[in-house]
Amino acid sequence: MTTTASLSAAPQAPWNKGKLIGQKPPLKLREIWTVRTCLALAGKTRDLALFNLAIDSKLRGCDLVSLHVRDVAHGNHILSRASIVQQKTGMPVRFEITEQTREALQAWIAQAELSAADVLFPSRQRGAPHLSTRQYARMVKRWIALTGADPTEYGTHSLRRTKATLIYRQTKNLRAVQLLLGHRKIESTVRYLGVDVDDALEMAEHIEC
Repeated sequence: MTTTASLSAAPQAPWNKGKLIGQKPPLKLREIWTVRTCLALAGKTRDLALFNLAIDSKLRGCDLVSLHVRDVAHGNHILSRASIVQQKTGMPVRFEITEQTREALQAWIAQAELSAADVLFPSRQRGAPHLSTRQYARMVKRWIALTGADPTEYGTHSLRRTKATLIYRQTKNLRAVQLLLGHRKIESTVRYLGVDVDDALEMAEHIEC
């Protein structure tokens, strides 16, 4: 018979056993271009449009998958800049849409025969208006696998962090990155990018003892 004392004494597995803890890493430039090339060669028009827009917009998955065509296009014209209100914070955030992303979106909208009122990335599951964040997360894993990296080490936030990290590394302008990510506080941006640690390591690497 098992007693209360024996139950309390039984060892419990740590909550983080078998899990990767910490921020998901952003993609490197070569990984971005590997994914783009593979998707283009495979004729995956939707995936290429979604991947490119994820990198450019720096949006959370929930905001990305719920975009409508009218959020990124006026008529047949894809916008070079767009703005949405974030679901998590209720704050507006603006983002750029680069030429290659505009071309990918144009091709996808035409192929899927979408109108302005349609969701940009409809779900293929019956009853679901648009891709779910879970579906998007699975797609990210498949994209990462194309690069030869371990998909378990990456997630949807890897794509959200990618361009923001590149911008910070080139400019060291935290305020700009804060605005682009739509963070309320700059401290959130510091934690999100892990810039304190990165900057400290970079400085340490240039000190000879």
